Amino acid sequence: MDTSFVILLIAGLVTGFSKFSVGGMGLLILPIVMVAFPGPEALGILMPLYIITDLMAVFSYRNHINWSVLLRLLPLAFLGIFIGGHFLSGIDAGQFVNFLGVIVVAMILLGLYLDLRPTTFMRKPLAAYTMGFLGGVVSMTANAAGPLFSLFLLEQKLDKASYVSTRAWAFFIINLLKLPLYIGLGLMTATSVKISMIALPGLLLGSFIGYHFLKKVNPAQFKWLIRILSCMAAFKLFLFS
Repeated sequence: MDTSFVILLIAGLVTGFSKFSVGGMGLLILPIVMVAFPGPEALGILMPLYIITDLMAVFSYRNHINWSVLLRLLPLAFLGIFIGGHFLSGIDAGQFVNFLGVIVVAMILLGLYLDLRPTTFMRKPLAAYTMGFLGGVVSMTANAAGPLFSLFLLEQKLDKASYVSTRAWAFFIINLLKLPLYIGLGLMTATSVKISMIALPGLLLGSFIGYHFLKKVNPAQFKWLIRILSCMAAFKLFLFS
């Protein structure tokens, strides 16, 4: 069986599982795809998968969106996306691999910090703008902004339904905005979309498993497994860049 085919099925499985379970596995998805497709073009291959899972998520969580929180977060996220796009246009594959490794490590360290320190400062308006901007940059360049957006949203005192709905819609809106930029940069093409569709069976299976797995998993224990795997992914990126 072709290695690329297997890699794409695994990436689809992890993407679906992450969207509908404990989350946090977004740090692993891009490094997995880059095993078969090294370089920024991996971003374009993943984008249709994210749009599909976003549509599934916003349909499932469409009733409890906190629009006031979204409106504080998104404007600077849009600016971050455009700056991230400019950054992508000026780097080669080797630089992209190193950059992704740095982002993965930074997100792991952020998660560790959040375990140890209070984050009440996230309720201030400046924090919303900062997290929005940084999240836009990281989402555009590495598809790894989940920890940043979660950091902000968790401190807004939203109930569970509102948190899940607002987070799902934030990613959906941001990913829609990224689409024309990826197309303009040549990262997403008709060929890349065909490649993406290979991962669709894994995506659907991962979504089904993740939805049912969430009811049984201990999120704290699973979080450490994700961090260990993410560290391994970052090490591989640095080693083979």
